[in-house]
Amino acid sequence: MVSEVYFAPLRATNPDESKASRVRKLFEAAGFEDLIQEGDLTAIKLHFGERGNDTYVSPVFVRQVVEKVKEGGGRPFLTDTSTLYAGSRQNAVDHLITAIEHGFDYSAAGAPLIIADGLLGRNFVEVEIGKKHLSKAKIAGDLAAANSMIVVTHFKGHGMAGFGGSIKNLGMGCAPPSGKADQHIASQPVVVEEKCKGCGVCVAVCPESASVLEGGKAWIDPEKCVGCGACLVACPEGAMNLDWEKMPGFIERLIEYAFGAVLGKDGRVGFINFVINVTPDCDCVPWSDAPIVPDVGILASKDPVAIDAASRDLVNAQQGLATSALQSHIGKGEDKFRGIWPKVDGNLQISYGEEIGLGSSKYRLIEI
Repeated sequence: MVSEVYFAPLRATNPDESKASRVRKLFEAAGFEDLIQEGDLTAIKLHFGERGNDTYVSPVFVRQVVEKVKEGGGRPFLTDTSTLYAGSRQNAVDHLITAIEHGFDYSAAGAPLIIADGLLGRNFVEVEIGKKHLSKAKIAGDLAAANSMIVVTHFKGHGMAGFGGSIKNLGMGCAPPSGKADQHIASQPVVVEEKCKGCGVCVAVCPESASVLEGGKAWIDPEKCVGCGACLVACPEGAMNLDWEKMPGFIERLIEYAFGAVLGKDGRVGFINFVINVTPDCDCVPWSDAPIVPDVGILASKDPVAIDAASRDLVNAQQGLATSALQSHIGKGEDKFRGIWPKVDGNLQISYGEEIGLGSSKYRLIEI
């Protein structure tokens, strides 16, 4: 099956070509009005960005999606789920504060904010998925209860998945912390002893008390570790590493969760990718590095695999920016995400997503 992916480039010479206008046109061109029924409670699935990050999708653009949903008779709400790691979005109170600080209040975005897995991330339902790694997936209760959903995503790099697009926004983003742990169990970090100076930073940031100091070196208890990655980010010596051979298992679990997130919503989910500010890291980190390629454009589709495949291909078609984090694969046509994360094959998201029936890797790009 060949899926349709609609693409809006960024060059503009009049008001009808503004980014906000193009979001509305993409919504219409992709047929998203058909996804919304009168009275629908429609989730606008976002990533509000960790405090300190500034490359999340702008509320100005989200407002356009909100208004289009309202025009179709839906009742939109902006939503995300709690994080597994400690940070500014680990519970609903802190998460809402961060979202509002980043401009996602009602006056700007036009819709209420709901953290879909509740105050402490314990509001979820289990859905049967019957896949290779997981028989069930835990999906945030308010996302599972929504009648329809528009998934709005900043397309960027990701240290464990290669890149983060609509699939990751579904798989990781629709899961409560316990569901995120189901996925991250395949990505537990290991200590590089020769680098470790026993500073204890990893002990301080570990939410599960899995990191301890023994003999002046850090040690991670595999029975307690949930693979959240907090120690990886925090270690000042770079003494935490991942078992890269296990990364395919993490990615496949992520895809299986994405499959669970859309179950029961056949024909009721749309996807918009902003291939703008394509940073090396996820918006989960409390900073935003320089983009690795020039801004590309905005895409929309009803197929999460196809839209991510198209977004990846458009990024790879660009000449990499020499002053960015790219260490290799800088030329046009080269895999930019391998140039940042050489040990991770993000393309597995596309192939495994197609294998389990999440969507199609084959697409037709339609420029509007």
